[in-house]
Amino acid sequence: MPKQDIRNGVEIIHAKPVPRIGRLVSAAIVAVLVAMAINTLLTNPNFRWDVVWQWLFSRTIVSGVMYTILLTIVAMILGTVLAVTMAIMRQSPNPILRWVATFYIWFFRGTPIYTQLIFWSLLPTLYPQLSLGIPFGPEFVTFDTAQVFTPFWMAFIGLGLNEGAYLAEIIRAGLLSVDKGQEEAATALGMHRGLILRRIILPQAMRVIVPPIGNETISMLKTTSLVAAIPFTLELTFVARTKGQALFVPIPLLIAAALWYLAITSLLMVIQYFIEQHYGRGFTSDRPEGTTGTSSHKTGRQSAINSSHTTKNDPFIEVTP
Repeated sequence: MPKQDIRNGVEIIHAKPVPRIGRLVSAAIVAVLVAMAINTLLTNPNFRWDVVWQWLFSRTIVSGVMYTILLTIVAMILGTVLAVTMAIMRQSPNPILRWVATFYIWFFRGTPIYTQLIFWSLLPTLYPQLSLGIPFGPEFVTFDTAQVFTPFWMAFIGLGLNEGAYLAEIIRAGLLSVDKGQEEAATALGMHRGLILRRIILPQAMRVIVPPIGNETISMLKTTSLVAAIPFTLELTFVARTKGQALFVPIPLLIAAALWYLAITSLLMVIQYFIEQHYGRGFTSDRPEGTTGTSSHKTGRQSAINSSHTTKNDPFIEVTP
């Protein structure tokens, strides 16, 4: 029976939580499985942890980490620029722009990234020379494709073009999440389309865009391992696998690469969290105990308004005698 307490004429019941046997059993099973996994990682000599720590910060592995990060950054920059352009083109009243954007998204989403990278590696075979000039007219500049498009540029362009097709749909969904009435109100105030997009639509759409873009960035970090199809031989997975095969210890070198991937992914998740908090101001807040979601939502938005210092602390100060 729960204990009863009478204070100021009010009967207070101190209820005890009902024991949940299933929850305890499942937690015990998970704890045993985790302990078994840790035990096999620490006691299995085939993992060769001494070799892992020896090569974890070696020049070879760190160089692969740097090239992997560089590929991730430049590919995401190119993909984001293309995605914003294509998302805007898909909403354009011009049918040519809409169909071009639709074809781009259809093609690069419909073919595997590995196939696309192999195609880019064969570009010098398909076009031994590239030129700039007037179509069906004179050529102004001609250069050898193999000398200009090195494996790094092939990997950069291949990853960026593929990523742009996926990000375009993410950004388009974010733009459509903003209420249409805000664009109409800004148009009524005389703002042109570019200013409306930059000052009103995008800041609000970022709250919806940032989480999936964060996921795509983490996915891009791991997708860089596929550039071996070009082949680009300086990224992390290729370097670790090649060095491991040369030393006849492939598993420890791949574990070292996996640890670096986990560390970079953890850092990206932290960065994503702070960016989400920045663009989520006024929409999300810590819900106080005993309050409803509606009141918490209003409190968070009002706090954001007050912190911007665009309103007076006391709105009645000018009319109060």
